[in-house]
Amino acid sequence: MNIKKAFRVWQRNATVYRKLYRSSLALNFFEPMLYLFAFGLGLGGFVREISGMSYIEFIAPGIVMSSSMFAASYECTYGTYVRMVYQKTFDAILATPVQFNELVMGELLWGATKSLIYGCIILSVISVFGVVKSPYIIFVIPFVIVCGVIFASLSLIATAVVPGIDSFNYFYTLILTPLFLFSGIFFPLDSLPKILSELAFFNPLMHLVSISRGFCYGEISKLTLSSLVLLIGYLCLLTPLPFMLLRKKYLH
Repeated sequence: MNIKKAFRVWQRNATVYRKLYRSSLALNFFEPMLYLFAFGLGLGGFVREISGMSYIEFIAPGIVMSSSMFAASYECTYGTYVRMVYQKTFDAILATPVQFNELVMGELLWGATKSLIYGCIILSVISVFGVVKSPYIIFVIPFVIVCGVIFASLSLIATAVVPGIDSFNYFYTLILTPLFLFSGIFFPLDSLPKILSELAFFNPLMHLVSISRGFCYGEISKLTLSSLVLLIGYLCLLTPLPFMLLRKKYLH
């Protein structure tokens, strides 16, 4: 695989994004901000402190990760599908010396980049507003990238298996929404029945939220080895699959 050619695919998507970023910002930026302020300030007025934090402090690090998750997911489901099926962008790119794996790598990198952009925006906002003051917050950024790669891969897998663009509703409703709700963003997972809290352990977003919260408040002890191992496992498991599945879908 030629990384330079994959970068050219990334560069093509970045060039288009620079022309259309305003509408994309409305989708990926304002929704997490609404969650942050509506839940953090609105519902937070009725919720007691959690682990010594106000409610907005509790949810803010998780909103960073959920924003990253949805940014990568939107880009690598609807965005990739439209480029592949409707705009025939894949056909045009593959008519050049770019190979299929390089094309998929470019899509994966672009999804992770969108994740990084929106995760860092939310991270900056919670810092500017004084919600998070720990100097360790900078170490959240590498895990925002990890979040982007994991969910870009998962979304490209969904793009490869859905029969049509309307079927993404199932992906968002049956997979992403449960991962979002049971990730520990809005409430501690130990308050759930035991079987649900045990299932939540396999939710990659839960571990990303826990790591984000640990860095945001300097509680490094929360960065457990099991979280790191599980995230590495998801990267190794998910990242190769889009290359195989998208090739199969494209050739058919």
